[in-house]
Amino acid sequence: MKAFYTDHFVLPLPAGHRFPMEKYSRLRDFVGELTGVELIEAPAASDTQILYAHDPSYLIKVIEGKLSPQEQKEIGFPWSEKMVERSRRSAGATVAAAKMALNEGIAINLAGGTHHAYRDMGSGFCVFNDSAIAARALQKEIRSNLKVAIIDLDVHQGNGTASILENDPTIFTLSIHGENNFPFKKEVSDLDLGLADGCDDSTYLNALTESLNDLGDRFKTDFVIYLAGADPHEDDRLGRLKLSKEGMRLRDEAVLAYALDRKLPLAISMAGGYGKEIGSTVDLHFQTIKTALQFQKKY
Repeated sequence: MKAFYTDHFVLPLPAGHRFPMEKYSRLRDFVGELTGVELIEAPAASDTQILYAHDPSYLIKVIEGKLSPQEQKEIGFPWSEKMVERSRRSAGATVAAAKMALNEGIAINLAGGTHHAYRDMGSGFCVFNDSAIAARALQKEIRSNLKVAIIDLDVHQGNGTASILENDPTIFTLSIHGENNFPFKKEVSDLDLGLADGCDDSTYLNALTESLNDLGDRFKTDFVIYLAGADPHEDDRLGRLKLSKEGMRLRDEAVLAYALDRKLPLAISMAGGYGKEIGSTVDLHFQTIKTALQFQKKY
């Protein structure tokens, strides 16, 4: 199973910044010891690929360092050339994983899940929307009639993804998230489920089962992009939900089984995770990858 990494393209952040940059290199160290996984440096998304999902004027502002202080504050990162390169690589990793999954069943982006980025602006630690870019890249570069389902299980609604793809009947957006969490102004996905604070394993897993059934009834998909956020976990600083580590594993299994049962290729990104201890977030992402590896062998 191929896993695309970007962690050596480090985003320079001020001391005390709450974005857990370190988790990516720690995750790659763990994944590097797994038998059956091949680590590959992520390619950079091209301008053409980024423009599948983003406005040209926004891309130019990002590339040329012309984001206003307010726009940088909305993203949550100070602008730098390294920020641009990392954002390109993070999107390119999901594109590469999606194309690889067409042939191999499952492939992984060890970062990505940048679902708060809108067509014309970044937000919430997201510069380019890798899921929207990858879905469109499959359609424009591989097969024009490919139908893609984006299953977003990060604890925060995939607002940017919903907005970019709002009028696109060929890509289905499903977001299961904390209702009272960021973003406080929600967008309209094809299927949204906002969960109450303190939601436990059984409530979450029942809701996920119903949502996947609803997806299957409403949309004939050929491909799945899965955002496996670690932040619904009970120890997440920003999450507000109460899933156990085992509940998180069962969540991943439910999505993977949905794809395997239908012989659907699947690209997975890590999305968010802000554990009180960074090690717990890394452990949850690693659990997702180990679970995916078990399923990939069945394709």
